[in-house]
Amino acid sequence: RNFDPTVSMSPASNHSSVTEFILLGFSSDPTSNRILFIIFLLLYLCSVLGNGLIIILICLDSHLHTPMYFFLSILSLLDMGYVTTTMPQMLVHLLSSSKLISFEGCWLQMYVFSDLGVTESILLAVMAYDHYVAICFPLHYMLILNWNLCVRLVVGTWVCGFFFSLLHTFFTMRLPFCGPNMVNHYFCEGPSVRSLGCMDTHLIEVVHLVLSIFLIVIPLSLILASYARITIAILKIKSTENLYKAFSTCVSHLTMITLYYVPGIFISMRPNSSYIPERDKRISVFYNVFTALLNPLVYSLRNKDIKAAFIKVVVRDRVV
Repeated sequence: RNFDPTVSMSPASNHSSVTEFILLGFSSDPTSNRILFIIFLLLYLCSVLGNGLIIILICLDSHLHTPMYFFLSILSLLDMGYVTTTMPQMLVHLLSSSKLISFEGCWLQMYVFSDLGVTESILLAVMAYDHYVAICFPLHYMLILNWNLCVRLVVGTWVCGFFFSLLHTFFTMRLPFCGPNMVNHYFCEGPSVRSLGCMDTHLIEVVHLVLSIFLIVIPLSLILASYARITIAILKIKSTENLYKAFSTCVSHLTMITLYYVPGIFISMRPNSSYIPERDKRISVFYNVFTALLNPLVYSLRNKDIKAAFIKVVVRDRVV
């Protein structure tokens, strides 16, 4: 067996211990990688700039200082962090001959990615509750969703993300890795790393499935329950203008829920035995990159308040 610098022998055991992983990415062809670099760089910049613009507009326009846009700004912040966790390193690896990532770096990337994903999953449920209150109790909206409650809800989502992603990452990275150390993915995603473990991962898969049910199925059930009540309330609206406004707000949110949860459920809630690297990489690109990219487009193109804030900021800057 050839010596691999990323695998060291542990004196306390009879097997080797992986100290670094190799991220195989999408292709080993330099020409293909250069093309992919340009495509993903543009996608990354558009995603960061789009979400950053939404945050700036919400901060600058006092008319957008409401709970709904407060939650939207947090969602944009999460999406910026989501793509930044994986994309910069992937872009470097596309142009570099070395595709190594340290064991600690892999652990950190997996944790941060999972943390932001869990937080976003719960935040989408919080946003559904916000829409429910806004449509079903419009006169008491600011009384029910006061700023104290909004801050506590956001802090709660971050705490849940921190705690549950730590559990998920701990169980995965506690696996013995004795080689090979080649991760067939463009970042350290849980299933792709677990497939390299040198022991039966059935118990860890069960734990991961339980966590996924708790963190995906429960928020999704709350979202569906909220929209069931919202649908009943919308059907009672007689004003065409109010009906269109309520419908437009809900469509934007439901679009993001669909884009986020459908691939997320597929990746998180299927056994390692059904893991197909090339397929899973494409799905990961969709919910990691394209969801963050489409978020500002979905909310800005269908939202008059966001478009009005953009025009106001642009005009004000030109006048100044």
